[in-house]
Amino acid sequence: MDTDAESWWTYGAMIANMTLPVKLSYTFQQLTDAHMERVIRETFQKNARIELDLTGNRITDVGAAFLAQALQQNQTVIKLGLAWNQIGDTGAKYLAEALRNNTTLNKLDLWGNEITENGVHYLFDALRYNKILLELEVGAGVISLNQEKRLKQQDGRIKFSSLFLVKRAVSIQSDANLNAQMKLLNDKKQFRKALELFDEYKDKNIGTLSSFTILQALKSCAQIRDLQRGSTIHRFMSSDMKKNSYILSSLIHLYMQCGDVVRAQSIFEMSGKKTLSMYGAMMKGYVQNKMGKTAIDLFNEIEVPDEFTTTFLFNACAQLETNEALDVTKKIAKEMPKSFQFDHILLTSLLDALIKCGDVISAETLFYNAKKKTLATYGAMMKGYIKNNVAKKAIDLFNEIRLPDEITTTLLFNACAQLETNEALNLAKKIAKEMPTSFQSDQILLTSLLDALIKCGDCASAEIVFSKMKKNVIVYGNLMNGFLKENNPEKTLDLFNQMIIDGIEPNHILYLIVIKALSQVADYSLSQSIVERIPKLIFADRQIQNSLIHMWGKLGFAHKAKEIFENMIEPDQIGYGAMINTYGLNGMGIQAIELYSRMPTEFIHDAIHVSLLNACSHSGLIGQARTIFKSVQLKTDKIYTSMIDCLSRGSFLDEAQKLIDEFECHNAPSWPMYMALLAGARNAKNNQICQNVFNRMKKLFPDLTDPITAATILLANSYASSGEIDMASKLRQELAKLSRKKQAGISWTLINGQVIRLRAHDQSHNLSVQIHAEAEKISNELIAHGHKFDSSWITRPLSQDETVESVLCGHSERLAIALNFVANPNVSLIEIKKNLRICGDCHEATKSIAAIRQCEIIIRDANRVHHFHKNGQCSCNDYF
Repeated sequence: MDTDAESWWTYGAMIANMTLPVKLSYTFQQLTDAHMERVIRETFQKNARIELDLTGNRITDVGAAFLAQALQQNQTVIKLGLAWNQIGDTGAKYLAEALRNNTTLNKLDLWGNEITENGVHYLFDALRYNKILLELEVGAGVISLNQEKRLKQQDGRIKFSSLFLVKRAVSIQSDANLNAQMKLLNDKKQFRKALELFDEYKDKNIGTLSSFTILQALKSCAQIRDLQRGSTIHRFMSSDMKKNSYILSSLIHLYMQCGDVVRAQSIFEMSGKKTLSMYGAMMKGYVQNKMGKTAIDLFNEIEVPDEFTTTFLFNACAQLETNEALDVTKKIAKEMPKSFQFDHILLTSLLDALIKCGDVISAETLFYNAKKKTLATYGAMMKGYIKNNVAKKAIDLFNEIRLPDEITTTLLFNACAQLETNEALNLAKKIAKEMPTSFQSDQILLTSLLDALIKCGDCASAEIVFSKMKKNVIVYGNLMNGFLKENNPEKTLDLFNQMIIDGIEPNHILYLIVIKALSQVADYSLSQSIVERIPKLIFADRQIQNSLIHMWGKLGFAHKAKEIFENMIEPDQIGYGAMINTYGLNGMGIQAIELYSRMPTEFIHDAIHVSLLNACSHSGLIGQARTIFKSVQLKTDKIYTSMIDCLSRGSFLDEAQKLIDEFECHNAPSWPMYMALLAGARNAKNNQICQNVFNRMKKLFPDLTDPITAATILLANSYASSGEIDMASKLRQELAKLSRKKQAGISWTLINGQVIRLRAHDQSHNLSVQIHAEAEKISNELIAHGHKFDSSWITRPLSQDETVESVLCGHSERLAIALNFVANPNVSLIEIKKNLRICGDCHEATKSIAAIRQCEIIIRDANRVHHFHKNGQCSCNDYF
């Protein structure tokens, strides 16, 4: 009797009671070495005579070793078909050793494997000791014809059937030969070549195609997702073939792989007899097409699930990641036969389902109770730990593996990337140095290593890895984003240009990264040139448009941001927020309030209120800010902080203090509120309030180093600006004792496509002499136009060789302005970004410079955008 291949293991009880040979066929079902233990358990250990056919699978030397060990004591299997697998000389040697002692097997078919001359001789030598085996098939072309003839004369049991070696000069002589050649190509993942071979044969022998040939062709189509060719093969099949359960399973797999779920369902529903392999193909397809719930529903229709369908059930649950899926997983795991517990693939899927559904404890119990742990099992556990944000455990587990493979090493790098620590960086670099050379060709692994190095803050090492990789959008994007996080937008833009040179087309994610980099560089011409090259389809993406609104706002071109916003069909919550923030940065508070009034109520939330209050703060709209603040029902700490900042900037210091007191009646103190009040008192030159706020901060936040340092610097500046140099010096000496330094002021500007960074009194640039000469020239022009240098903005004692004028004219933004005029005396637009707040004297001086030189100047400081116009006015209306 012949049984369906996919259900052969359910016949154990029947086999035990039979005396005639039982034929078990499990051909062309992609069985691997991992399945051999189950094969041995369910066949070799039964009390019956079995003819077992494992033709056309993926059994290698490892699987052959398992089978050889079982054959040593075999009392069951009389025929063993291993044709068209991936067994080489090592596997042949294992089988030859088994043949020396076996007294049951009378036929062994090894036709179409990867056995060479050495393997043939191993097998032939074994025949001298084995008198039971009647027939041994190896395959033609493995050894020379003379050797074949000689071995046949010595022992007629060995056969060299006409076979399979694929050479261009060899023509196809039989369907069997075609099957072997196609299978060999498919096993080597040369699917297109397999189909070329099929097409050549099909055109000449359309009426003689066997089911094995069709199976190989469908497999090739599925692997390369060639739906058109697969559908053509389906149409030309005979009616008998369309009833073959293996063919139907392959067709279902093809259509599922190509995303045509409807046609796969149609084949399944119209089939008269639904086999387990068909159920498995459907379930696997549903999981691949993100339809885990449907896969579970189909599983519930199966009367007696096997290991494969149970495995797919667990895969579906892992995909859903819900409590309901976890309950299903536990229920099925509890009910499944005990024999399933020996299936490592199934247990790995169960482990994956448990941990992805959030039950780490049950997954750990299963893992540590498993008698045999495979690399796949370790991988599933590591992946689960990473998903559940316990990367340290994933690393500990990796350290237990004696010989990690590419997958577990990739997961190790993923864990390091999640931790983002120096320890994780050192580990990633250590493993990268120690891993086998062959791993360096694995693009997925290298991408993971690149990600780990970037997230752990070592872009320099990441760039070395990047240089050795095959370039694609993902690889470029990872490194570009890494440099962006390191505040190195120039490097990000350099990589973008290199990507264009390499002929790689950016996707919308890459453009998002580039737009962020442009907002940091702050140059209109460069930004406009890149925006113009964004494809229309990508430009229409809402996320891109929102980012562009944000970018133009930061660059000081609110009209460009408004143009994009008004052309959006339906701006979303983020778009409204970006536009309101743009108005706020550019001193356009009235416009921000007007847009807020037109905003859909469902879009209004905490961040919108914060942006709106900041817009009022930067425009001096105190009354409007009070009204907005009063209307907010749920006032968060950020909303309170924004309102306090608004009042403090307007010198309503007592009212700001009352708001702080009101907040602290029901909440813990918040240092940003005190910093806002301190900054407002400093602007108002009220040293007493500054000192009181500072004392309060030291009492409330003694362990917060950075805020206290910033507050100390602000208080020292307040004393210095009012002439109390001794108090300022005392505070700076206290900071020096604690090894805390004031953040250095840096300005940067784009000159001839290169970002130039300058510090106060910078002498490092190769044009320093010309820069300082131009700065002095500008200074003389300012004096001639009545500018008075304001010494209150000098916050340190002067050296003997310094004057108020020389100190103020050496500020980084002044040098950046001078550099632009050195590079282009007729420049019409100067754009500068500064990491700190612009000082009052520089603000007044820049208004005059814009008017004198008739040049628009945009300076984006730490708080806002200042657009200095040719008429000598600033967009902030001197309210900053």
